[in-house]
Amino acid sequence: MNFTQKANILFLLLANITLNSCKNESKDPKKEEITEVKDADLPKNVLPKMKPMGKEKTLSASYLTEKKNQIDSFYRKNWPNHTMNGGFLVAKNGQIIYEKYEGYANLRDKTPILPETPIHIASVSKVITATAILKLVNAKRIDLDQKVTDFLAEFPYPDVTVRMLLDHRSGMRNYAYFTDRDKSVWDRHNTLTNQDILTIMATKNIGLEHRTGTRFAYCNTNYAMLALIIEKVTKMSYRNAMEEMIFKPLGMKNTFVLDFDKDKHNVAPSYKANRVEIGIDYLDKVYGDKNIYSTPRDLLKFDRARNSSFFLEPELLAQVYKGYSNEHPGTKNYGLGIRMINWTTGKNFYFHNGWWHGFTSSYITLMDEEVTIIALSNKFTKNTYAVRKLATKFGDYPFKVKDID
Repeated sequence: MNFTQKANILFLLLANITLNSCKNESKDPKKEEITEVKDADLPKNVLPKMKPMGKEKTLSASYLTEKKNQIDSFYRKNWPNHTMNGGFLVAKNGQIIYEKYEGYANLRDKTPILPETPIHIASVSKVITATAILKLVNAKRIDLDQKVTDFLAEFPYPDVTVRMLLDHRSGMRNYAYFTDRDKSVWDRHNTLTNQDILTIMATKNIGLEHRTGTRFAYCNTNYAMLALIIEKVTKMSYRNAMEEMIFKPLGMKNTFVLDFDKDKHNVAPSYKANRVEIGIDYLDKVYGDKNIYSTPRDLLKFDRARNSSFFLEPELLAQVYKGYSNEHPGTKNYGLGIRMINWTTGKNFYFHNGWWHGFTSSYITLMDEEVTIIALSNKFTKNTYAVRKLATKFGDYPFKVKDID
């Protein structure tokens, strides 16, 4: 082999090394576009999980100052003289504009309410339960119009579907009413569970309040049954399923479903308006409709995830924010786990309130403006619900409000 041939071979070897090096560099995972796996494409043994919103547009200093002053003025009028006992937060694009924590988680030992203090969010829990169901629908583990009997064999109302549980059109009676008086149905000395509710309806001839699918009637029993469906589909306890699907992926470190037997005396109690403590009762073990403890900051993470492009497929998402209670003309309506007000102007307001014992809660998501408003209290007050007035500071929401400034 002469010198020229050797030189050509060496050149080809060097070129090959350089080319392979370039190829390997192009495969740098940091430079490759990340492809999201859709919920429907997940293996059947993998649960669909909520994903954080990700980076959002930063607010200007002037905007923050203007809105902070407006919200502070509202706060001082709504809760004068430091009368709030809870947590309050307003954010835009996931960025907190204003937050306040006042009062006591426990009046007996003067434990203050801090940003990390979990408070019972009452019926705002329904939004979280609905979110888990919707993720399972998105992953093709559940069909919205599937019969409840497909999941709960002893369920006694054959025409009720998953959608009807979500939008309160099942016609079922509230479990609090059919278990509170007749000892032959339930002895209130015993703590009621979700499974107990199902068994009672199946064996005690508990009739429907009205015919299935004929009208809207807000009913906690619907969401107690949805929690049982979550357990059937995930093969996990409701508590663990919510942790795996929602709380852990979103970093909601101060949010949990109450473990009644373990934690009932370790969580923040609730109080009447006159500061008298309200004790535990026989309904406090039922979950799905209530029994989630959280904080405003954690609920902000949850809200932004629900507003991200990763939440649901567009066709399913449209069904969530459609009104299903149209029997009587009006602006108030209910979607799939969310309340709404639909004005003739085309403006829509999405929210959910809660009330359990002395706990009151309000979750508001202004979708057009990317604004989140959260208020939680463990001392009964209707002022928690007044935070909806703040919507007028961000968009054209035609609330008829006196003294808004």
